[in-house]
Amino acid sequence: MPQLTLDGNSLTIQQIEEFLRDGVKVRLAPAARAKVNRGHLCIKRILERDQPIYGVNTGFGKLSNIIIRPERIERLQVNLIRSHCSGVGPPMAIDDARLAMLLRANALAKGYSGVRPVVIETLLKMLQAGVTPVVPQQGSVGASGDLAPLAHIVLAMMGEGQVFHHDHIVPAARALKSAKIEPVVLQAKEGLALINGTQAMTAIGIINLIRARDLIKHADVVAAMSLEALRGTPAAFDEGIHALRPYPGQITTAANFRRLLKGSEIVESHRDCPKIQDAYSLRCIPQVHGPIRDTFHHVASVLLTEVNSVSDNPIVFPERNLVLSGGNFHGESIAFAMDFLAIAMSELANISERRTEHMVDPDVSGMPAFLTEGSGLNSGLMLVQVAAASLVSENKCLAHPASVDSIPTSANREDHVSMGTIAARKCRAIIDNVEKVLAIEFLAASQGLEFARPLRASDALEDAHAVIRGKIPKITEDRVFSDDIFKLAAMIRSGEIVTAVEKVIGPLAI
Repeated sequence: MPQLTLDGNSLTIQQIEEFLRDGVKVRLAPAARAKVNRGHLCIKRILERDQPIYGVNTGFGKLSNIIIRPERIERLQVNLIRSHCSGVGPPMAIDDARLAMLLRANALAKGYSGVRPVVIETLLKMLQAGVTPVVPQQGSVGASGDLAPLAHIVLAMMGEGQVFHHDHIVPAARALKSAKIEPVVLQAKEGLALINGTQAMTAIGIINLIRARDLIKHADVVAAMSLEALRGTPAAFDEGIHALRPYPGQITTAANFRRLLKGSEIVESHRDCPKIQDAYSLRCIPQVHGPIRDTFHHVASVLLTEVNSVSDNPIVFPERNLVLSGGNFHGESIAFAMDFLAIAMSELANISERRTEHMVDPDVSGMPAFLTEGSGLNSGLMLVQVAAASLVSENKCLAHPASVDSIPTSANREDHVSMGTIAARKCRAIIDNVEKVLAIEFLAASQGLEFARPLRASDALEDAHAVIRGKIPKITEDRVFSDDIFKLAAMIRSGEIVTAVEKVIGPLAI
């Protein structure tokens, strides 16, 4: 089995994808173990001096001025976890929760949190054994980090609460015993170190990012297919146009389209047609998909920084024999990134729906109304376009930034919060909708190509069309189109359409 070594500094998005896809074994790097141990010893030394340290021998939040006696410090950590398990709503997806565990282990591996190595090893053993805490989705305001979601993870580490194990929800104590994992007994600062971080919002955000990347590629493919179906011109993708406005994403998108359309008989057939310009949803694809790409890369940079950062409080500096309180738990960076990605992905759906609308409108497309023969008796894709319109309108509501909101908590001590986890969850809902909107465009575009026969699209798009036709037959009469949309959405998730295209023209650039 492949192995992933955590050192707190070098975890990559690719490694995270491999962890999620392949279930690689995770271990703590020996050098990281030594750093973690030095941080723990620093906490022990400071405690021996009877020096007040926030969250170590004091209460929390508004109660931080209350000093806790040494014999009650372990109880303090247990009480912290139990009281902070206040999450509500349905459970986080298992991949989201597992990734949050991995990210928390990686942050602790940096050695600035004061925990013992056994705490990190318990997280890694649970990942290896498939013991995943049941973590309610709601209840975090994104500062001090993701307190409630992470508390539910730590509760399971203690042998309390519930977990997913072998496809069932079972008591954590039973699952840990079955997996031969000793429940962790929290020592000074360890409970606080485990929950005072941004790993829930970051985990959701990284999976959003991975899905967004795949949807951007699919959007290029289906937009090229729609352009073929609508007899659009490739002139708008000319390299010279984009060199004069050299945004990286715009240049990349135009280059992808030149490759996607190369060798098309359909394009060649109307090269000298009287139509001068296409609608913006075709002509301006590079100027829309391009900024979405640029947003993707910005968000990737933010998330990668967060993945390898210390985000708890207080922070232990063993080399200075010092513990300092700060605000690295504040999720504003992630909140902004998730709101920005949500806006970008909403636009990916907006422009897609416009292309679908053009294809079903006979006055624009020159094809049969709603892409069906026998219009009148058959309604064709009339309501399919309505579904796309509904989804993009829903996205417009969801795209309102969560990060512009804040509400004081903890008796006004935590008076400004990020709402980063809400931003990440909201972005996930938009991405789910975008997937369906692109599935609808694939349904329309693949049908539109049927009306171009006997002319063929480019080899890459014909192969994509063949993959679609392997599961979605040509529309000859009305049927339950929801079934087609669900199948196409599943094909987008599997990546099989883009894979067929890339076998012909090589990898599509992101």
